[in-house]
Amino acid sequence: MIDALLRELYATGGLEIAAVALGFAYVLLIYRRQRAGWVAGAASSILYVYLAARARLPMQSLLQFYYVLMSVYGWYNWTRRQGERAGGIARWPLRNHLLALLAIGLLTVLTAQWLRRETHAAWPMLDSMTTWTSLFATWLVAQLKLENWLYWIAADSIMVFLFAVQGFPFSSVLFLSYIIIAVFGFRAWLRTYRLQQA
Repeated sequence: MIDALLRELYATGGLEIAAVALGFAYVLLIYRRQRAGWVAGAASSILYVYLAARARLPMQSLLQFYYVLMSVYGWYNWTRRQGERAGGIARWPLRNHLLALLAIGLLTVLTAQWLRRETHAAWPMLDSMTTWTSLFATWLVAQLKLENWLYWIAADSIMVFLFAVQGFPFSSVLFLSYIIIAVFGFRAWLRTYRLQQA
């Protein structure tokens, strides 16, 4: 088993390593609420557009393209909010989350059915679920909503598996580290949110 893992690591290309390093930088910078995270995230996502397509994960490839666009929006929104006193971390009402989860579930089923019929997608249901969850979580990050971290924990847990079984061990480890960072990110942002409310 160790030999198989080592062979997999040796076969890993430089593009994946660069995408992982930039992705890790993105999460750490966003955790610290630094705008430079959006630049690192965009660069990582550009590389993952190609890598996910090569791994026959079309929804992940589209998701990465969306991340590039959201990086531009996130940079703009965080820059604009820096000068506002009300530009801190906010929460979303439970009702909104229930509606979001319902929409994610419905879109997941519809997209997975289409992928099964029209593509050679390796994991249509999981690919779709993580895509829609991540789309929503990215928007929450750009809006500085506290709960974004909880959506990331859910999506990244599935992506650890998806990228591992498709032969991207470094990416799988990256998503595992994202889960750990998301736990700490949620706690740090929650502390900041409570200080804002005090």
